[in-house]
Amino acid sequence: MSNKPVYVTQPFLPPLEEFMPLLKQIWDSKTLTNCGPFHQRLEAALCEYLGVPHISLFTNATIALVSALQALRVTGEVITTPYTFVATAHSLLWNGIKPVFVDVEPDSLNLDPAQIEAAITPQTTAIMPIHCYGRPCNVAEIQRIADTYNLRVIYDAAHAFGVRHQGQSVLNHGDLSVLSFHATKVFNTFEGGAIICPDAKTKKRIDHLKNFGFVDETTVIAPGINGKMSEFNAALGLLQLQHVEEAIARRRQLDQLYREKLAAVPGIHCLAHDPDAQTNFSYFPILVRPEHRCSRDGLYTKLKAQGIHPRRYFYPLVSSFPMYRGLPSAHRDHLPVATMAAEQVLCLPIYPDLDVDIIDRIVAIMQAD
Repeated sequence: MSNKPVYVTQPFLPPLEEFMPLLKQIWDSKTLTNCGPFHQRLEAALCEYLGVPHISLFTNATIALVSALQALRVTGEVITTPYTFVATAHSLLWNGIKPVFVDVEPDSLNLDPAQIEAAITPQTTAIMPIHCYGRPCNVAEIQRIADTYNLRVIYDAAHAFGVRHQGQSVLNHGDLSVLSFHATKVFNTFEGGAIICPDAKTKKRIDHLKNFGFVDETTVIAPGINGKMSEFNAALGLLQLQHVEEAIARRRQLDQLYREKLAAVPGIHCLAHDPDAQTNFSYFPILVRPEHRCSRDGLYTKLKAQGIHPRRYFYPLVSSFPMYRGLPSAHRDHLPVATMAAEQVLCLPIYPDLDVDIIDRIVAIMQAD
């Protein structure tokens, strides 16, 4: 048995020999950035694969979130979830926007639409949910609320690459959706991200924003940022698309194996998949209930002692960090479901190269006294 540490994820990379010819093309062209040929090809290929009308590639998803808010001129207050990665809320602060946290649903851990309307004030301009662990939000109800109160909806879809809901891409909901192509994601470009755009006009504005606001050599129309994806990242993305179906299929197998083996372990709760969704199996979260013989943190420590490194993902809640905890909406009494989830969640290792023997080890540790 290998003593090599097992982490919660491991980047999927294609065979190096397949990437070398693409590097040679970049070397020969001397085009490294500024929306070169690989960048343009990847945008077109992703639109086709994901089933979306337009896409704008970014250097990472955080810059894409910041730019999405700029593109829609969002101000004031934005309703969002405390159960997320910090970049969701940070993108609001970077734009001078006040986050307003509301609780999540117990089954999906997504933003709870039933809590949204009570949090709306005259300063509310938008809603920013995430598709947590790649499970689609209640997009219909969120859109109904947004339409009723004339609010924008920007989805943090960092986990939702390729996810479909009722046969359609979940990325087409809301005004904009933001993807992450970070190394840990189902589809990665080393680092990267993208904004899904509903029309060509919106894409053009976003393309200007990610390139300093330049329209041409001498014309700047907005206080843009440098958010462009490089040719190296885009070339890798084109290659990754050739392997992503295989990678997702392997994740599906591992997800099913976990569920079968954990079914008999008391106090371990696996989040159910949405029957109306085609997910990407990007994470394998469990909730360690009080009935389990070990606490969540105790199990976390036991696994780490055996070289298995899960993540308490998302713990602590974003709302508990110093820059947010002074907000009235951040008080844990207002967020009981999210607080409980943060205290019970453990994301177990899942990635295409994960050996099934590792899953057996993890389950054995959970069952041991």
